[in-house]
Amino acid sequence: MSQAKDTIARLLTLLRHIPRAPGYIATTTLLEKLRDRGFSVDMRTVQRDLNRLSSMFSLMCDERVTPYRWSFTKDASLDLRDIDPSAALALYLAEGHLTSLLPQSVLDLLAPQFRRARDYLDGLEENGLADWARRVRTKPNGKALQPAQVDSAVWQAVSMALLERQCLKVSYLSRSKETLKELMIHPAGFVSRHSISYLLATVEGYDDPRQFALHRIQYAECLDTPAKEHATFDIDEFLSNGFNNPTPVTEVELVADVSPSIAWLLSETPLSAEQRLEALPDSDWYRLHAKVPDDQETLWWVFGLNSNIRVYEPEAWVEEIRTKLAWLSSHYSSSTSIPSSLSEPMT
Repeated sequence: MSQAKDTIARLLTLLRHIPRAPGYIATTTLLEKLRDRGFSVDMRTVQRDLNRLSSMFSLMCDERVTPYRWSFTKDASLDLRDIDPSAALALYLAEGHLTSLLPQSVLDLLAPQFRRARDYLDGLEENGLADWARRVRTKPNGKALQPAQVDSAVWQAVSMALLERQCLKVSYLSRSKETLKELMIHPAGFVSRHSISYLLATVEGYDDPRQFALHRIQYAECLDTPAKEHATFDIDEFLSNGFNNPTPVTEVELVADVSPSIAWLLSETPLSAEQRLEALPDSDWYRLHAKVPDDQETLWWVFGLNSNIRVYEPEAWVEEIRTKLAWLSSHYSSSTSIPSSLSEPMT
């Protein structure tokens, strides 16, 4: 019986390490992973196990290279029939939330699981959770941009390098120089931010973590070389100290008058943990005091309120708002119609 249990555990371990196409894993790598987890096996045993599994699961083998490479077919997925309804519901709702966050190539990889979850819930006609799934939707706040497109092969290589702590060879399109750069990088973390995902990593020869927009990686190859350990790297500290900013972000006190509708919004969903709203005498407006990051994103939020806010502090923000208003006034007073070269229909 113990031998049978060991065999089952070994087969399940193999299945967990085989990626879905276009990702792949070599037979020699699978052998190493089994040995790392305490299984005493040789190459012949691994090959026999893989052949056995391929007769039961949607596995394919690339025999054009040595050692052979294994992967699940693109439409392969775990069977959800043995999970409880609440787990299927979580997947169903996650699909609606992630659609506006993840690139299409990643959503395509998750599509089989989402489809099985929907099918599972659709079959539960008498189950309350299934009915709930038909009546619940997710909708992002504000205008959501379409996710930047990421090549599926790039995503496979990046995710594997990050999880396996391996070096990554990439061709990266620099936004500032608009040129492709060949880089050897050591992954440290991953951030999904609105419609863009970022790989956090250090470049070979440097110690400072940098951010790489995933959609600007034109080519990626996960190498067998172990990545450099980032012992002192803290992803939360990195995000709070200058993500997408040239210098570390400090906090400032925002003092402004806000309209009743904005005051109501901020009373329910505060701008920060340190915030207070004071009713203004002889007015339905409120005085806002809040500790906020001194960053471009917060300033953009202020700009988006338009005439619903009057800023007093910080003074640097007031000056920037005045500059923007002067530019807008000049920009819109110079012309009231579309230039003829732009108003012609496209052919």
